Amino acid sequence: MIRIILAEAQHIVRDGIRNILEKEENFSVVGECENGTALMQQLNEGLAADVILVDLDMLGMSAVELIGRFQNLPVKAAHVVLLTTFDGVDLVCEALRNGADGYLLKSIGTDELVFALNHVFNNKKYVCSELVLRMLEDGNNGQHKHREMPQVDFSRRETEVLELIANGYTNQQIADKLFTSRRTVEGHRLAMISKARVRNSAELIRFAVKYSLID
Repeated sequence: MIRIILAEAQHIVRDGIRNILEKEENFSVVGECENGTALMQQLNEGLAADVILVDLDMLGMSAVELIGRFQNLPVKAAHVVLLTTFDGVDLVCEALRNGADGYLLKSIGTDELVFALNHVFNNKKYVCSELVLRMLEDGNNGQHKHREMPQVDFSRRETEVLELIANGYTNQQIADKLFTSRRTVEGHRLAMISKARVRNSAELIRFAVKYSLID
């Protein structure tokens, strides 16, 4: 079970995120707060969690400052994932340098949120696909448009799932065909989106066709 503290300034948004997370069998929301000061108080009082999902826009203190304060806690702080409307590349880099484990935009879908929290819980960094693509595009400004095929490492099962997605199968149909669960299929799809640095399934298919990963 992944224990999550949800730090979000807007009550209605916090309710919505909590409802999403509580539908997942392996997630448990163990605490909620509306600003950084309240979050620090809960942590100092001994509230323990595996992942803290922090609204970067919340009042009280910045999440970057908040992460720095975790160093003074008597116990090791949980993984920290930032959820925000701020999409500046410099801010993303600053947050990751200061100890954030994940950076998500509030425009992401439910699937990517769930995937990101699981990914971070397994001691991996995660930046949402929309931001990764933008960072790559910014990094290529002024360079030659022609690029060699990106180095991607799709597993055999991921490639099977990709071919079925390209052929119009739904997640449930793919799960039935491969004798697995719909959640496993969704995990493969999101993993490929992350590896290919694209934003959604349509871009993933275009990527796969462009580089001849599928017929």
